[in-house]
Amino acid sequence: MAVSLYEYYTSGGVTSGLSIEQSYFTLNSRNITLYSGAMHYFRVPRRYWRDRLRKMRAAGLNAVETYIPWNLHEPQIGTYDFGEGGTDFSDFLHVEKFLKLAQEEDLLAIVRPGPYICAEWDFGGLPSWLLRENMTVRTSGTTFMSHVTRYFARLLPILAALQFTKGGPIVGFQVENEYGSTKSNDKLYIKQLKNLMIQFGLVELLFTSDSPSQHGDLGTLPELFQTANFARNPVKEFKALEKYQKGRPTMAMEFWTGWFDHWAQGHTKRNNTEFGLVLEEILKYPASVNMYMFHGGTNFGFLNGANLDRRYQPDTTSYDYDAPLTENGDYSEKYHIVRNLIGNQNGVKTKLPPLPEPTPRQWYPKLKIGYQLRYHDIVKSLEIALVSEKVVPMELLPINNNSGQSYGYTIYRTTTNIPPNSTLKIEGYVHDSVLVLVDNELISPPLINKSDLEKFGYWCLKDGTIKLPGTKNATLDLIVENWGRNNFGKLHQFRQFKGLNQSFGANMAALT
Repeated sequence: MAVSLYEYYTSGGVTSGLSIEQSYFTLNSRNITLYSGAMHYFRVPRRYWRDRLRKMRAAGLNAVETYIPWNLHEPQIGTYDFGEGGTDFSDFLHVEKFLKLAQEEDLLAIVRPGPYICAEWDFGGLPSWLLRENMTVRTSGTTFMSHVTRYFARLLPILAALQFTKGGPIVGFQVENEYGSTKSNDKLYIKQLKNLMIQFGLVELLFTSDSPSQHGDLGTLPELFQTANFARNPVKEFKALEKYQKGRPTMAMEFWTGWFDHWAQGHTKRNNTEFGLVLEEILKYPASVNMYMFHGGTNFGFLNGANLDRRYQPDTTSYDYDAPLTENGDYSEKYHIVRNLIGNQNGVKTKLPPLPEPTPRQWYPKLKIGYQLRYHDIVKSLEIALVSEKVVPMELLPINNNSGQSYGYTIYRTTTNIPPNSTLKIEGYVHDSVLVLVDNELISPPLINKSDLEKFGYWCLKDGTIKLPGTKNATLDLIVENWGRNNFGKLHQFRQFKGLNQSFGANMAALT
């Protein structure tokens, strides 16, 4: 009779964790191939965690991988939320409970605590209040590292107690994320992070991940285990890995099952047959694999990220990723491909749960709208109103315990006489969209189709202009929305403010 995964790897007591001292992985001195899938607890409502984890285990996976978003766990400087912080996202943030639940569902865990995570997540998981200080993030600079150290002092002890050799599920931790892609040679930064992890009690395997064929060992240290990120050509990437760590196991930390979506670009799909062939090639290499994503989930609120590739590209609210489990947790064809391949390849047969039933669909009765809340009523109810001679980006506003504003909308208001046939000009690019109202009436055109993004009010247009009606003693409102901060790229691309910058102050007064 098959035993559970934990029974197999812990019977007789635990004396060692995940080992890379040979050309294959061992866990507690027993051979193991890692069949892992990415699922981000902060993208899935807590009530669904067990269902998704059980479906992962039923597919034959033996591990779940997750990032940890600094910007949610420390939303204000020195204020933390690990599930009981009372923020809008508190119910998503019980990371300790998530990892214990993974263990209950007979899954090991791989944790990537950052401080930077990418993840198509706002600012790559970094808190926006870092922008208030004159620093470059993701460097060994004293200012940035002082914030990282304070955060890690709260986070890492939680994770340390959940390590495999301490009786928990975690078998490995990533040091930063894809640092080679920055093209920075700040090895001291990686060393400082590694030392912090050791200082705060992490004893399991420490690793990095990058594209070895593109970035070599730029983002790692010799003592750290290297893994590969890719969508295709696994043999090419694995051969590149062997140049830097001969005789060690081989692992794809991110085998991309699909891809994410940008607004106005449609939903990305990956051919299922091609996906299966590449996964089979990985497993037969042989190599371990973490499928990114196995269950994508949703970018709730304003937490989606963006890319800066020639122009700004914000990600959609959905993070379906065309993954084996869909955004709402249903099985896809990829799921059954994964289940069959692992079932045929895995030589360690442990007990698997039966396939959980699909989540039943529900419909909601019609609702009658009885009231509406108009814009001017909303503005009148706002408790925060700041007076300034110059416009200020949301991150620099003196609010939220001097942590600024992270997400949502900022209203810039002035009272002025608008001459007939006046033109309002916003210099540079909008960060990221703007609505123009005069005396609470919308003047700017609504967003109806993709081509409207090239017109006034959106990030694609530089130095946009709009005609305003002539009005004496008019209230002019500019409502600026943050559509997501960049989450990937070179270090200079991470210094990004949302809202209006100071140079706009003169333009707003100079209506012509």
